[in-house]
Amino acid sequence: MDTIHSDIFPDGTPVDGWFHNTSIPELTKLGKQYIITDYGIHDDGRIYTDNFQKLIDLVYNAGGGVIVIPHGTYITGALFFRQGVNLYIEGGATLMGSDDISDYPVCETRIEGETCQYFAALINASGIDGFTLCGNGTIDGNGLRSWKAFWQRRTWNSNCTNKDEQRARLIYMAGCTNVTVAGLHICNSQFWTNHLYKCSHIRYLNCRITSPSAPVKAPSTDAIDIDACTDILIKGCTINVNDDAVALKGGKGPFADSDKNNGANERIIIEDCTFEFCHGCLTCGSESIHNKNIIMRHIKVDSGYNLLWLKMRPDTPQHYEYITIEYVQGKIFNFININPWTQFFNLKGKTDISPSSTEHIIIRKSTCTCNVFRNIKEAPEQYTLTDIQIDDNIIEEIGTPSDKSKHTGAE
Repeated sequence: MDTIHSDIFPDGTPVDGWFHNTSIPELTKLGKQYIITDYGIHDDGRIYTDNFQKLIDLVYNAGGGVIVIPHGTYITGALFFRQGVNLYIEGGATLMGSDDISDYPVCETRIEGETCQYFAALINASGIDGFTLCGNGTIDGNGLRSWKAFWQRRTWNSNCTNKDEQRARLIYMAGCTNVTVAGLHICNSQFWTNHLYKCSHIRYLNCRITSPSAPVKAPSTDAIDIDACTDILIKGCTINVNDDAVALKGGKGPFADSDKNNGANERIIIEDCTFEFCHGCLTCGSESIHNKNIIMRHIKVDSGYNLLWLKMRPDTPQHYEYITIEYVQGKIFNFININPWTQFFNLKGKTDISPSSTEHIIIRKSTCTCNVFRNIKEAPEQYTLTDIQIDDNIIEEIGTPSDKSKHTGAE
């Protein structure tokens, strides 16, 4: 693969030098070290939420530092990090979430395009500037119990929503800046794996993010959900999840563009990553209003449903623009998928459909085998498609026209 990376975003504006700084802080640079086993937290199968939180507060009150998790498995419920408190997980160490939803308090948070009351995540950070989560260890959401419960609920009510089955996200950051998440295996989330809301300058470096698609599917375990954020770098990561790899969110509903809690995603770069399996390598939606200056490049895809998936909601005004995908190699079902998306459709009393638009989309210099090359539905009554350039690719299309009806929706 060509490894020369452009310093220009798709609309012609320069890529800030921040995106080229991929250094990972060493443990010795993260401040005074606090090893959890010195503070009453043990590898014995018990849940240590209170001890963990007291340690976070102690480090904060002492002026900051880094909490170190040594070899072993340590179980906790929801943790709320504070300014100056970092987390380092050593190789052979696992921070595991409780599988009891009562260990995750209900609070005001952001979920599925709405600001509402919902369960806290395992790791929560709000308004922190300069947060580091790194090491060679594992953060495990312990999601099997919740996945089984979700599918059992679906057998009883096929229309149940994601929120109907009570389950926690793995990492949730809101209003944070200058965050580095590096080197970790982040896995088995009960719900979304990483959720960033109104954050800026966030780096995910060399992480492995996984959830199973068999034998029990892990429903809605998106690897990284980017929700009304700017300046996000995802580099050198390996992703294998039973939903979208990178999903751009930001709000939904007929009045979403006027809600101050919602917002656009801008200046996102995803590069040098491997997608082993996912539903969408890069997905705009299903709750998204404006995405601009998005680059995905130098990607390997082993399998999955969609390389670029634009979910066009008829109940939400959407604007997707200046998205460039280049230097992709591998196998995917739909090379590009642009179709109406009506899951949980609700006009909320509005009688007309607000127009949406997609323009300045480029997919180039890629070599892929796919079942369907262009799974694109024209729907001028709902949205316009302008300046979509899919050229200079080497594509082997192995499917049939009937394949276009497959893999256009969620499970």
